[in-house]
Amino acid sequence: VQLQASGGGLVQPGGSLRLSCAVSGITLEHYVVGWFRQAPGKERKGVSCISVRDTDTYYEDSVEGRFTISRDNAENTVYLQMDSLKHEDTAVYYCAVHSNTDNSAMFFCARPFLPDYWGKGTLVTVSS
Repeated sequence: VQLQASGGGLVQPGGSLRLSCAVSGITLEHYVVGWFRQAPGKERKGVSCISVRDTDTYYEDSVEGRFTISRDNAENTVYLQMDSLKHEDTAVYYCAVHSNTDNSAMFFCARPFLPDYWGKGTLVTVSS
């Protein structure tokens, strides 16, 4: 199983980035999916998660209204559109999946120990 995150980079405050996570080795439609991030010296935290049938999404308070998570099960890919980026969004972003589809998006995002599989991360730096 591989999760390949991409799309990170250097962006100015107020700018946008779109992260992608290409998943192989599993059928994505059977998994809850999320994006987590880890800033230097801080713990890894859930940023945004989405349920199996897209019926349930969760956003951490600081990104609500600025980030949008989506999934394309046909392409086995998850996206995170990040707009109005701030300095405090600087972190390594990881995609992750979890096979217990009964769990809500919020439940998954609140528990960084739950994922069955992790991607390697992509660095997002917001700086002027």
